[in-house]
Amino acid sequence: QVHLVESGGGSVQAGGSLRLSCAVSGTTDSRYCMGWFRQAPGKTREVVTSVFTGREEPYYLDSVKGRFTVSLDTATKTLYLQMNSLSPGDSAIYYCAAKVPPPDYCAGPYNLWGQGTRVTVSS
Repeated sequence: QVHLVESGGGSVQAGGSLRLSCAVSGTTDSRYCMGWFRQAPGKTREVVTSVFTGREEPYYLDSVKGRFTVSLDTATKTLYLQMNSLSPGDSAIYYCAAKVPPPDYCAGPYNLWGQGTRVTVSS
């Protein structure tokens, strides 16, 4: 059974940085279709970034472009989200998600979610 375990959340001041990690276990599939989502209190969940096999450039939410960087260590099956220049508007619970097994072109909904990690940015 595939599992996702996030880590790396915390509290920082505006302008600071955090790196989130999402460890994937229980699969030997070299393909991937994964993303980071976030949900702030009272708001709907939104996709922050996504990556999948065969796509060279990740997708990024407009508001995080130039500040956040997603990367995947295929050797350790760990998805990272480097977040720089954080602002209070980035405060949310961040979730790692995957489509298992990875469908062609990453089509369809995400069907596996991590437990979430809280990010709090103070002004």
